[in-house]
Amino acid sequence: MDNTRRRQSTSSSSTKTAELDPVLHSIGFEIEEVSPSQLTGRLPVTARCCQPFKVLHGGVSALVAEGLASMGAHMASDYRRVAGVSLSINHFRSAAVGDVVLARAAPVYVGRSTQVWEVKLWKEDPSAPGKKGPQISESRVTLLCNLPVPERLKNAGDALKKYAATSRL
Repeated sequence: MDNTRRRQSTSSSSTKTAELDPVLHSIGFEIEEVSPSQLTGRLPVTARCCQPFKVLHGGVSALVAEGLASMGAHMASDYRRVAGVSLSINHFRSAAVGDVVLARAAPVYVGRSTQVWEVKLWKEDPSAPGKKGPQISESRVTLLCNLPVPERLKNAGDALKKYAATSRL
C-alpha cells in the first residue's frame, strides 16, 4: 500500500474508531475490520499508552481485548446488550514506543447467554507493514450476551451496524 492510500486508510480507521469506541480512539487505536466473526485493528505505540519503561502498558492490551471482544459479541448476539464477566490475558513479550501493534479478535464460543472471544496482539513486522511479527499477548474474554437493551440505549448498536461487514457466524 502506498503512503497516500495508507494515510487515507488511517484517517477512515480513526473516524470509525472514534464512533465505535471513543476510549480506544483516545489511545490511538485504529479499528480496521468489523464483523460478528472478526475484528481487527492497529495501535501505534506512543508514550500515551506506555508504562514508565516505555513499553506498552499491559492494561492497554487488556483494554483493546475487552473493547474488541465486546463489539464482536454485541454484533454476534444480534445487538443485545453485552457485559464482560471475565478477562484473562497472557503477555509474551513487550512492544516499545515506535512499534505498531496489530490486533485480532475472534469468537471461540457463541452461545445464547454467553460468548468467549480470543484476542491476539502482535508486533507489526517493520520490514513488511501490515504483516504480523512476534505475538505479544493473548486474551480470553467471556461475556454475557443476552441482556436487554434499555429503551434509552436502543441506538447503541447503530455505529456498529454502519461499519459491520455482512459476515454472520
